[in-house]
Amino acid sequence: MRGGCRLFPVLLLALLRGLCHGREPAPGAVTCGSVLKLLNTRHSVRLHSHEVKYGSGSGQQSVTGVEASDDANSYWRIRGKSDGSCQRGTPVKCGQAIRLTHVNTGKNLHTHHFPSPLSNNQEVSAFGDDGEGDDLDIWIVQCSGTYWEREDAVRFKHVGTEVFLSITGEQYGHPIRGQREVHGMPTANHHNYWKAMEGVFIKPSMDPAKHDEL
Repeated sequence: MRGGCRLFPVLLLALLRGLCHGREPAPGAVTCGSVLKLLNTRHSVRLHSHEVKYGSGSGQQSVTGVEASDDANSYWRIRGKSDGSCQRGTPVKCGQAIRLTHVNTGKNLHTHHFPSPLSNNQEVSAFGDDGEGDDLDIWIVQCSGTYWEREDAVRFKHVGTEVFLSITGEQYGHPIRGQREVHGMPTANHHNYWKAMEGVFIKPSMDPAKHDEL
């Protein structure tokens, strides 16, 4: 028992040292490799895509917002801006550049200088094959702390065109009736806050050697 008492301060000191050096991962943070749904907090719809192409603009795969919480086409995988830059299980930092890859179609969240079909903002599409697209697939996570926490509302700012991933409520008709337009807006406002919802969150690891790279 005496040996255990002597050992306790040593273990506590080691833990505190780890915290001071930033080794302790944030337990509630979104991590690289996680698969999740993203809710627009203003309009209560989830970021969605499907094998339906825009009839105007780029003609690429459309990205929309849906009210249903159980739609399998609303899952996105968190990846780094390049292969190996976002190790599996590593908490995503505020200000970090990421890609969001649509799980069911393998295309990346993308935007470019085409007008969106309903609001005439900037079109947001899904682009690429098997997770490989181009530099216009990269977004910066904007949040207020050190890490992107699951309970926090965050913004996604596009690196190439500096717009924010947004929804303002415009609804499509046939063949995707009721789904909302997703687009890019040049200003930060209440239409471009997103929150992590349902998903599979990869648990952070204390041992970097055990990480798999994406």
